[in-house]
Amino acid sequence: MTSLNETHNPALKSWVRSAHLSGCDFPIQNLPFAVFRHQGSAEAFRGGVAIGDQILDLAAVAQTGVFKGAAAAAVQAGAQDKLNALMAMGHVAWSALRLALSRALREGAAEQAALQACLVPQAEAQFDVPARIGDYTDFYTSVHHATNIGRLFRPDNPLLPNYKWVPIGYHGRASSIGISGQQFRRPVGQTLPPGATEPTLGPSKRLDIELELGIFIGSGNALGEAIDITQAEDHVFGICLLNDWSARDIQGWEYQPLGPFLSKSFASTLSPWVVMLEALAPYRVPFTRPVEDPQPMAYLDSAANRSGGAFDIQLKVGLLTPQMRAAGQADASICRTSYRHAYWTVAQMVTHHTVNGCNLQPGDLFGSGTLSGPTLDQAAALIELTAGGKNPMALPNGEQRTWLEDGDSVVLRGWCEKTGAARIGFGECVGTVLPARVPRV
Repeated sequence: MTSLNETHNPALKSWVRSAHLSGCDFPIQNLPFAVFRHQGSAEAFRGGVAIGDQILDLAAVAQTGVFKGAAAAAVQAGAQDKLNALMAMGHVAWSALRLALSRALREGAAEQAALQACLVPQAEAQFDVPARIGDYTDFYTSVHHATNIGRLFRPDNPLLPNYKWVPIGYHGRASSIGISGQQFRRPVGQTLPPGATEPTLGPSKRLDIELELGIFIGSGNALGEAIDITQAEDHVFGICLLNDWSARDIQGWEYQPLGPFLSKSFASTLSPWVVMLEALAPYRVPFTRPVEDPQPMAYLDSAANRSGGAFDIQLKVGLLTPQMRAAGQADASICRTSYRHAYWTVAQMVTHHTVNGCNLQPGDLFGSGTLSGPTLDQAAALIELTAGGKNPMALPNGEQRTWLEDGDSVVLRGWCEKTGAARIGFGECVGTVLPARVPRV
């Protein structure tokens, strides 16, 4: 588990002046990773590090030769078109690179002259999915979301008996995971209309969001060898924002007996920036359970996980309708919550995923599951906010929404902030719904 070190010092300043601006997501204490190239170019994608409103181009940094040893090797790996090679190097290499970057970007650093030419404005960048995602696993770590959903279908017994014992998850698909700015067509599938005895094929009418965090695996494990919870976080490269869109009507017809399929596989959207766990060290909080709940089994428990296995990451959902966009209005906030409410930690997800011997690989992605908090204003999906579609949600411009409509954009934001620590941001994760293609029936 990462602890505080010199890179977290809130007094640090960078020679990149925009990193000092109030509300900046990317101060020198953050240094998240992405894959980018210049907009409109045919350049190869390569790794970059955010500092203020700029990107430090790792391919250009590698050419300068300013870093030595483990940091130099990590820069070379990060300069590739995906971050898998860097992810595979492990936490010792990541930490060495983070320290070298921090020192080189500080005010007065001797490396400024060489690195100044390696900066690219974020406004001029095109981003790509940061890793080749071999496998995607979606978890279900919010007990509040699970209870709210369960209450819609099982009012007297909303939680199934296994929920408080085992981190629930299912294997998804990686092919349709896209980067912020993703536009996707409304999914088409089978649904069973109310009162009908036979399904119909058509566009989803109950399209929803799921505010989640994406967790990128770094170094993996050998097939058959479980990862102990005391080493679990050493295998996690970092965290980003994730909108795991969901077609609730398609899901309701298909999910029994094997779970979601077409209702989830049409699109998932990631934010470009992956914030390393080390950057989040100031925002660790204790992992606790209500005393009346079952406590984690021994393989899912450790002193470190109890004392600081959770993270206080603030999360927000904004909705921008076509009417709002045409009027030049900003997106309207519809949800504000925190990752600290999750029922299972990152370490517990990694450990449980491998307890049966499953091998994880660099670039594998976990979804945290919808991160609803304990109150309605912290509900992180429309199905909760509208009580299954019964209570339309009023927007500031007078519009209403029950489910997403064509042209709607959803904006996820995340950040950590408290007195005595630097603000750490995740940037934005934006996705837009396009009209469905008319199916042949």
